Parts: sequence; structure tokens; C-alpha cells
Amino acid sequence: MRINAGWIYSFIVATLFMGTARGQDLHFSQFFNSPLTTNPANTGFIPDSDFRLGAHYRSQWAQIPVPYTTISMYGDAQLFRDRLESGWVGLGGVILQDRAGTGALTSTKLYGSAAYHQMLGNTGLLSAGFNVGFSAKRINPASLTFDNQWNGKFFDVNTPSGETFNSNTVSYPDMQVGLNYAWFPTDDLYVHGGASVHHVNRPRETFFRATPDYDNRLAPRYIAFLDAVIKLNEQWIITPSAYFSMQTKATNAMAGLHANFNVSGDGDQQLIGGLYYRAGDAVIPMIGYQWRNFTFMFAYDATQSSIRNFNGVTGASEFYLQHKGNYLNLGNNRQSLCPSFR
Repeated sequence: MRINAGWIYSFIVATLFMGTARGQDLHFSQFFNSPLTTNPANTGFIPDSDFRLGAHYRSQWAQIPVPYTTISMYGDAQLFRDRLESGWVGLGGVILQDRAGTGALTSTKLYGSAAYHQMLGNTGLLSAGFNVGFSAKRINPASLTFDNQWNGKFFDVNTPSGETFNSNTVSYPDMQVGLNYAWFPTDDLYVHGGASVHHVNRPRETFFRATPDYDNRLAPRYIAFLDAVIKLNEQWIITPSAYFSMQTKATNAMAGLHANFNVSGDGDQQLIGGLYYRAGDAVIPMIGYQWRNFTFMFAYDATQSSIRNFNGVTGASEFYLQHKGNYLNLGNNRQSLCPSFR
């Protein structure tokens, strides 16, 4: 079966007009390649393999004195797929470190993640998952300057800042939950969407002394995504995707499409290219290459917002490396199938 071109056009148009971004959280432009941080229900959601390992490196706004850098590594696997008749368990973990700004604000997060995936007939899959972990942040106040230190000509670091720092470190437990649904009516179409809530335990985060008139608990962060894998023919598979997150009044909306071209004819080598847009912020071209079970992708955020007028700021570079593999002697007897060239 081949997919109707009108359906493809409607899907792309619908995902491209998702709204306007009012702000940004820590994020990866390749959100679809960061499954465990997008939604814990993605843990073990690997239609074409039994396990996967992935790593991200992102450098943002390199032209400012101290660039923002983010590193992430994750791994997850399917368990009990050979024992459960219509489902399986996913287990995984992710570690993320982010360093931002002159004050060397460093965030380190470590999560363990679990999910259960249940087949609904032969064409549907429902997934539920959660992750629990630990988050630690530290800052170097000595590298910062404050309004009290301005003497009319320059910032005098020997002048007391007047700030009430209680500690230069803070740590707390953190928890996320999520739900996903996948629909795969034919060998050429796979639709996948879900929603998650982050910081459901509302942890307290502050470097200052606690005050009764200020709520320093983290607000919940809501994330939703929708994507599809569409096999057009034996040379092309396209993946339109959309992502939306909201935390208090800050929103982040992205949409676009990437495509895999079957270079070798048997699916072992694939060229990947795509284009995404983050509303109100950046145009994001992507390119990558897949060799057997290894995938490398590079994305560049070409800043379109007014921040590009500051000190020549142009955007962000993002690198991603992934390896997938199989450890179960189950052949091709998979419970959910994603379109592929093999």
C-alpha cells in the first residue's frame, strides 16, 4: 500500500502551524533523538531493535563570552518481549549535564526510567512510563556582578553584592510521568504521539534563603509530541514531527520534517536530511548518515530572533550519535513494526 500525497501534505501543514514560542527551556533541537527526556513512556519503545544507546552534544551561542553547552547520554532496552504475549517492559537511564553563563551555572541530572508497552490488537500500542532521579545544580557567585557593585564607572567586585546566597549548590529528587500511543495500520505508515508531565513532585530549587512570600518550587513542565514514519517507496522514508512544551508562561514549539534516502539499496546505508522550525526563534537544517546500526546527525540552529543582534550571536550546533542492536533470538517476530528499507 502507498500513502496518499494529500494526507502527507495535510499532516505537514498541521504540524507547521502549532503556535508561537514565548520562551525557551533547556532543549535539544533533535527532540526525536532524545526519547527519554521527551517522554519516559518512550523507554524501550524501539520498534526495530531490542536496545539503543545515544549521546548528544550541544553548544549554543558560541559568540558570547561563555557559550551554553549541554551533554546527554542515555540507554534503554526492551525486556520480557519473549515472555509476554502482547507487551513488554522498557528499562533505561539518562544522564544530562548543562553549563550556562558567566556564573558557571552547572546542572547535572541522573534518571532511571521504566515503561510498560501494551499491544491493542494488531495495529495499536499504548505505553505508560515514569522516571525518577536526582538533580544537582551549582553556581560560582564570585564570577557574577550585581547592581550594588556598580560604582558609576565599572563593577567593583570588592564591594559587597548585597545578595543573600544561602549556598552555591542545590539538589533535589525529581520525577516525570508520560503516556504514548502508536498506530501502524500498514507496513508503510507509523504514527506516534504522546504527552508527559515533568517535575510532578514540584521540587524546591533556590540558591537563596527561603522566604515565606516566594514560592521556589519548580513549576510542572508539560510536553506533547506527534510524529509519523511514512515509506513512500524503496528509496525514501519521510518523518514529519512536531513538539510543544510549556512551563508557566514559557513555551517552545517546533515542527518540521526529515527524510531517509536508501543509498545502498538494502537499507544498510542511508543519507538523512531535514528542516525544522522553532517558532519565533530559529530555522534548523539537519543532516546525517546511517550505517547499519549506527546513526550520526548534525543540526544547526540559525537564530531568527532578536538575540542574533547581540554580539553576532548566530545559533547553536548539535551533534548526535546512536547505536541500536538486538540481543534476543526472536528473528523478525516483533510486536510493532516501523516502516523500513529492510
